[in-house]
Amino acid sequence: MAEQLKRQELDILQTSALFQGISREDILKMADCLGAYVKTIPGEGAVFRAGDRVEEIGLVLSGGVRMEENDIWGNRNIIGRAGPGDVFAETYACIGKEPLMVDVIAERNCEILFLKVRKMLTTCPASCRFHSDLIRNLAVVLAEKNLGLTRKIRLITPRSLRERVLAYLSQEALRQGQAEVTIPFNRQQMADFLNVDRSALSGELSKMQKEGLIEYHKNRFVLYTD
Repeated sequence: MAEQLKRQELDILQTSALFQGISREDILKMADCLGAYVKTIPGEGAVFRAGDRVEEIGLVLSGGVRMEENDIWGNRNIIGRAGPGDVFAETYACIGKEPLMVDVIAERNCEILFLKVRKMLTTCPASCRFHSDLIRNLAVVLAEKNLGLTRKIRLITPRSLRERVLAYLSQEALRQGQAEVTIPFNRQQMADFLNVDRSALSGELSKMQKEGLIEYHKNRFVLYTD
């Protein structure tokens, strides 16, 4: 497996929260130890489907994945997104027996590294020195995902559409550290993420721009506070 990891992919792994503080040499050693393998998923292809039981953590090497909740009427709610360096399905993989409640869908051609969580959580026979660091990092990732879900709840709690939009853009501005932000969604995906109608969202964004609250072009937004 180690030979399959390209230099660029190793760079991404080192920037990932899951491998924080772990050297390139140890990342290469973990490949066989954790049953790692790389898989390419075509754009809009399913990585996992609701109802699947997973035993592996996915880590995005290129492209991205969306976590979507779809009802029987075809309504979609985007729960979250993972880009290069981000992990997904970690909660379900750790629980093991709980079926997924969401679909995980690839964006563009997506390359994913899969890791066996069972081998991550049990004592390593080879006594790999990075193992305890990996477990600690996984705990941090799980805590951050919990905070992310809390933020998502805050976004869909406001009743008015404008309040939801402003809450989301404000959250992104604070996260990115500037008033000009780029979001990872197109307009339909943004509507699904905020759990609102796309036409209503487009209309509200247009009103907000005319009122001088924001400027936007596709997925780039500038927020004005004066």
